[in-house]
Amino acid sequence: MNISLSSDFATAVPEMAVSWEAVPVEEPELLVLNEPLAREIGLDPAWLAADGLPFLTGNTAPGFAQAYAGHQFGGYSPRLGDGRALLLGELTDAEGRLRDLHLKGSGRTPFARGGDGLAAVGPMLREYVVSEAMHALGIPTTRALAVVSTGHVVQREEPLAGAVLARVAASHLRVGSFQYARNTGDVDLLRRLADHAIARHHPGSTPLELFGHVVAAQASLVAQWMLVGFIHGVMNTDNMTISGETIDYGPCAFMEAYDPTTKYSSIDHQGRYAYGNQPIVAEWNLARLAEALLPLFAEDQDEAVRLALATLRTFDSRFEEAWIGGMAAKLGVSGDVKPLLKDLLALMQENHVDFTSFFHLLGKAARGDAEPARSLFLDLAAIDAWIARWRELGPDADVMEKVNPVYVPRNHLVEEALAAGADGDMGPFERLLKAVTSPFGERPGLEYFAAPAPQDFSATYRTYCGT
Repeated sequence: MNISLSSDFATAVPEMAVSWEAVPVEEPELLVLNEPLAREIGLDPAWLAADGLPFLTGNTAPGFAQAYAGHQFGGYSPRLGDGRALLLGELTDAEGRLRDLHLKGSGRTPFARGGDGLAAVGPMLREYVVSEAMHALGIPTTRALAVVSTGHVVQREEPLAGAVLARVAASHLRVGSFQYARNTGDVDLLRRLADHAIARHHPGSTPLELFGHVVAAQASLVAQWMLVGFIHGVMNTDNMTISGETIDYGPCAFMEAYDPTTKYSSIDHQGRYAYGNQPIVAEWNLARLAEALLPLFAEDQDEAVRLALATLRTFDSRFEEAWIGGMAAKLGVSGDVKPLLKDLLALMQENHVDFTSFFHLLGKAARGDAEPARSLFLDLAAIDAWIARWRELGPDADVMEKVNPVYVPRNHLVEEALAAGADGDMGPFERLLKAVTSPFGERPGLEYFAAPAPQDFSATYRTYCGT
């Protein structure tokens, strides 16, 4: 198959693109292929599954390791970059949009620092299933094209089977990309990077308008995460995209019992990236983007700061609008839902109520059967009083069923599927993928995928970066 890959990023900012070759994979084996996505970006799934495996592992042509910086847990690192990843190039999809084709786990690059540049099967399957679930939920995200086992042994705490993930994105431009360019002191490089981002995502915009678009996109994105209980787990500035797509599914997880302090990441010791902190962190990250872009906003530093702050301050109202509007839809009501929502969330936290289950079952209450939802609470008098108030607003069950998922990648199900996949059994992974990529509406035979995790699992569950 003749594949035409462009190199727009490397052409626009060659200082930030290092030509590099993936580690040779002599015995690639396809674990999972996203056939609809392949067709969407103009690739033949049958070819990819057979003769295209060298292409999916980066063994047909050099790619580019992208440079970027980033604040990691608040500490600035001036040189991060694609330590184990390669941008193969850009493809034009069926709608005429330019899309990045990118690899993870393809070997060491000059940005690898002390790492081996490889990836294990489990973390790559995690990114595949969670990103595809997010796509099915309507949340902007990078998407997984394929996971290919490499036959390499990846040494972590124990030897693991190696894999490469191929993923597709609107772009891989990050807040950290602009931090890197600004840190060089080369304003021309910063301007060319901004021009590339504008041409790619918001043609005709000024740099300040680009910043405004990113603020709006991230406010909406984080609200959407929280409406389904998603916790990113590592919201460093190098993991925040300019496009507004979710990127990097390392220590991510879905919240079980509602609690704003919920975190699962093994490295987030202080809860910086806990569920309830995500809007705060997003705004903080956007402030770092504003700092990087300041020279492009105005020649006068004070004026540039004033413009940046005025735009950044729109984040709170944009997030609030998306969050409250989304919660109103989840409750199936309109008008001022803040008092009702505040009381509900307090009740859910006090009673350790499963987030996904409650909103799904509340849809049944809108149709007259409140028992499944109320049975999740210990304080029945309190939830009965709340349901009575809610019913007075005339909730619309049809609206609720369109936004409240039945199936999400629950943490115990993901771990079960990844463990089996690492042992060569892809059956549990395929069944989970089938459930979460059609998340709305109950389906017979999938009750297992709608049930919360056992209590003893949730109490000790931790996620890891997969590096």
